[in-house]
Amino acid sequence: MGKKLLFIYNPKAGKAKIKNKLADILDIFARAEYEVTVFPTQGQGDARHLMECRSRDYDLVVCSGGDGTLDETVTGMVESGFKTPIGYIPAGSTNDFGGSLSLPKNMLKAAEIVVEGRDFPCDIGAFNEDVFVYIAAFGLFTEVSYETDQEVKNVLGHMAYLLEGMKRLSSIKSYPMRISYADKIIVDDFIFGMVTNSTSVGGFKNITGKNVKLDDGVFEVTLIKRPKNPIELNNIIVSLLNHDVDTDVMYCFRAASLVLESTEPVAWTLDGENGGSHKSVHIENICRGMDIRVK
Repeated sequence: MGKKLLFIYNPKAGKAKIKNKLADILDIFARAEYEVTVFPTQGQGDARHLMECRSRDYDLVVCSGGDGTLDETVTGMVESGFKTPIGYIPAGSTNDFGGSLSLPKNMLKAAEIVVEGRDFPCDIGAFNEDVFVYIAAFGLFTEVSYETDQEVKNVLGHMAYLLEGMKRLSSIKSYPMRISYADKIIVDDFIFGMVTNSTSVGGFKNITGKNVKLDDGVFEVTLIKRPKNPIELNNIIVSLLNHDVDTDVMYCFRAASLVLESTEPVAWTLDGENGGSHKSVHIENICRGMDIRVK
């Protein structure tokens, strides 16, 4: 066994279903002649720290969990200063990014792709001093993803996000922002914004736009203006679900980098995890910043 594999998994992700699949997954790795080091995460930051300190001897790193586990794995890799191909076995409640890569929900089939697939050079994002894999977002619904109880996520899947969000519609907050990209400047009040490199968000496919490519060096940006009344808010939701860009209520464009500035701190989420509050955010596309195994 000349090849070395580091396997990081979140035992609590999704419905903790990896517990029943772990032996079979390890068997798939062993049959592919990998010497496997296994690390079950015990808490937030574990995967990130492990990747920062990992040896250069590993030929492949495989992570299993939700998009947050993948985020930590990729962030730690970037912070280490060197790349290792990454395999992903989705096990979370929504798995937006796994879907974007057409990875199967069946964990054993995903493990087969890890050892048999090819490396796809995929874009990732720099967010001030941090890193994200497929989405940086603020505003309506963004706090929901990391405030919703894990057990609720497990039972309801992406509906948990919507149900939590609906409770907040009566107190929608808007954020006056100045956004600059390329040679353009936008100044407006927004209730929601997302910078994405994914074909789905919150379990909804194609909500980020059409003809999305994960390796083209640009993000899809969606900014929703403050609605004047409940009817306008309803029109926004319908437009998003129907993939119909209504320029009267939202801005949609592509950008390789952008700066978002506000007079007060704005809370952000990165890949569904807390990204902190910031008055100024610089987001940059790291073109083909990671190699991830696909079919």
